[in-house]
Amino acid sequence: MTILKDTVMRQIPATPQTLPQPSAEPANASRRNFLKCGAWAGAGILWTVAGGIPRSTGLGFGNAAFADASGFSFVQISDSHIGFNKAPNPDAAGTFHEAIQQVQALSTKPAFMIHTGDVSHLSKPEQFDTAAQIIKGAKLDVHYVPGEHDVMVDDGKIFFERFSPNPKGWYSFDQNGVHFVALVNVLGFKSGGYGHLGDEQLGWLDADLKPLSASTPVVVFTHIPLWLVYAEWGWGTDDAAQAMTYLKRFGSVTVLNGHIHQIIQKVEGTVSFHTANSTAFPQPAPGTAPNPGPMKVEAGRLKSLLGITSVNVMTGDQPLALIDQPLGA
Repeated sequence: MTILKDTVMRQIPATPQTLPQPSAEPANASRRNFLKCGAWAGAGILWTVAGGIPRSTGLGFGNAAFADASGFSFVQISDSHIGFNKAPNPDAAGTFHEAIQQVQALSTKPAFMIHTGDVSHLSKPEQFDTAAQIIKGAKLDVHYVPGEHDVMVDDGKIFFERFSPNPKGWYSFDQNGVHFVALVNVLGFKSGGYGHLGDEQLGWLDADLKPLSASTPVVVFTHIPLWLVYAEWGWGTDDAAQAMTYLKRFGSVTVLNGHIHQIIQKVEGTVSFHTANSTAFPQPAPGTAPNPGPMKVEAGRLKSLLGITSVNVMTGDQPLALIDQPLGA
């Protein structure tokens, strides 16, 4: 595992405070090396893209209209775990439905929605059926990548047939001048192990990116982080360094993932990495428990841990401003 250097990594706390920005600012930073983030949403994240710069806005703030005429917005949801019915959340379908209701209520309709994996909890057809029925309520096109819980049966054959444009699961598309890349890093996953892309997919990624100008904004989404969050729990992808060699020439790269059920962000040069909360249950912060897994909390606290955290990221030496808002507030 190659650990990326010269980075800023912070777990976002539940109480307002500030965190420092990375100090290095290459030229043309307004397009190339930062995100202007309006707000994070644990139950789902609304991303707007204007001038090639993605900005995230928490669902439930009611300010989806800030994308200007030249931009657009999309929504990220993750780790719905339909079929999970134990502590701390015996009704994962219910909290997922609540998140989709927030998406449906947005004042400006997003262009599409992405789901960054673990749609289901046990890869059962009926769990995929329930998820699809709930997601239909958003009335949006949806782009999926699988989580390890989605490929527990037949290496994900059921998932790919239902939710992927091709049987291998990786693909790309373009929207308003932004290039989106969906990657699969959960096949062959073992508990506590790293994610893995594999030579075939890496070769495809290289070929997919080669025709693009270096000024093209790129958004990559996958399930397990493409950066090393916590080695002891396998929260990283073992061949991500090779993927990053293909992405490093671009002036603006945003990498989105799920899997760890909490918000952690890192900026390395022109690449911004962002994890997302689950709509089903929280997991412990890295190293604060013997192992990852559903973190049991009191019923009254659950939605606060599935909730909305705002993050404002600006250029220069301005700090990140953090404010937490619970799901359904």
